[in-house]
Amino acid sequence: MSIAKTVSRNKVPIGQKIAFGVGMLANQMFPAILGIFMVVLVQDLGFTGWMWSLIYFFPRIFDAITDPIMGYISDNTKSKWGRRRQYVLLGGIMMGIAYVFMWQLFRENTLQFNFWYFFLWSIIFYLGLTLFSVPYVAMGYEMSDDFHERTNIMAVAQWIGQWAWVIAPLFWIIMYDPEWFPSADVAVRQLAIWVAIPCTICAMVPAIFIKSKSTINENYEPLNLRNIGGSLKKIFVDSFAEAFKIKEFRKLCAATFLVFNAFNTVASLTFFVIVYKLFNGDAAASGIWVSLFGCLGALGTTFIVIPIVTWMSKIMGKKKAFMISQGISVIGYIMLWFLFVPGKPWMYVLALPFFSFGIGSLFTIMMSMTADVIDIDELNSGLRREGIFGAIYWWMVKVGFAIAGALSGVIISVVGFNPDFATVDQQDAVDGLHAFFCFFPMLGTLIAMYVMRNYDVTEKRANQIREELNKRRGKL
Repeated sequence: MSIAKTVSRNKVPIGQKIAFGVGMLANQMFPAILGIFMVVLVQDLGFTGWMWSLIYFFPRIFDAITDPIMGYISDNTKSKWGRRRQYVLLGGIMMGIAYVFMWQLFRENTLQFNFWYFFLWSIIFYLGLTLFSVPYVAMGYEMSDDFHERTNIMAVAQWIGQWAWVIAPLFWIIMYDPEWFPSADVAVRQLAIWVAIPCTICAMVPAIFIKSKSTINENYEPLNLRNIGGSLKKIFVDSFAEAFKIKEFRKLCAATFLVFNAFNTVASLTFFVIVYKLFNGDAAASGIWVSLFGCLGALGTTFIVIPIVTWMSKIMGKKKAFMISQGISVIGYIMLWFLFVPGKPWMYVLALPFFSFGIGSLFTIMMSMTADVIDIDELNSGLRREGIFGAIYWWMVKVGFAIAGALSGVIISVVGFNPDFATVDQQDAVDGLHAFFCFFPMLGTLIAMYVMRNYDVTEKRANQIREELNKRRGKL
């Protein structure tokens, strides 16, 4: 039997995949609804521009420091519970508690008090998110050594996690409906509790149900404050340098950065494009069409994109599945240019199944590919560093997300858009927003496709690497 057709001995039961996927629901639901709740800070509680900027950017800077450290700690943990589970459990609980407290904001308090109260609790929340998400993602990378099984694991996880983006837009309707709540600040105080409880339970599921072997006798670096402190150079310089020596990993990070953050740069413009392009600036007349854009896109990802991409990945390989998926999304962006017709909002729905292929397929394929790259790192270094590689990959995503937030403001300034002006007085600005909304993410997607054109971790090569690693481990 050839190496390329070697059958993996590491198939994962469906229950384990679902347990991992339930954790993904928490991993996406917390930040998805957080982004919606944060509008209340400015709209209803009077946070100023510099306050908004600080609470938006500082957590990303904080993550940029804590994520790699958490990856290093997780990779070198000796425990009878393994390297990840205890951190996932503790992080999930910390996120839930902090999420409830950070939204207990009252108009009666001073603006300064509300700002610092929210800021400090948000730091605790993001610390919990790091404690949970870095080892959680690493758990997924190490669940299987099989080329296609890794895609199946990520597909199940992304399918379950996508429901966060179906549900989250509905909070726009609930928060500002007086039949539900007297005001939006009252809404977030109460809704935060109802979000935190189920999401915390979901975050704990992987820690409880995903199997993990003891690492007490493993030859890891000792974990203590002095060693971790002395290892900052190793984490931020050596580990990054070693990871980016692998050209395939550089391509994955660059392509993800381009697709995800080009999309997020214009995602915050969705409200303005729909309201001002389709409804002449009348937010009340737009009804549920803003929420539907997100809901229907996420439903398309859940029921169309993820199953098709998983199938394509098995039939033609991960790289071709990525290229075709992103190509389909380019068609979707072009359709959005022609189907945003004033007074006919239903027409944009026709583009959503195509549009959704870009961002909807991204992490299913890229997280599976990252697991393959981690095998290459082990072949080169002799170390299993899922935590570090996961932290670096998501560090790129988070830094890019912060840049995307800044670019959104730049686009609004460049086109000269002002929501206080009537549409008829700024038609050119509205058309400019529409153009950026369609063509900016399309440009990022095309560049990402160019970056990935010669990515060469095929199924054959991945199986050869696994075969060599199994020989080194004495499994053959």
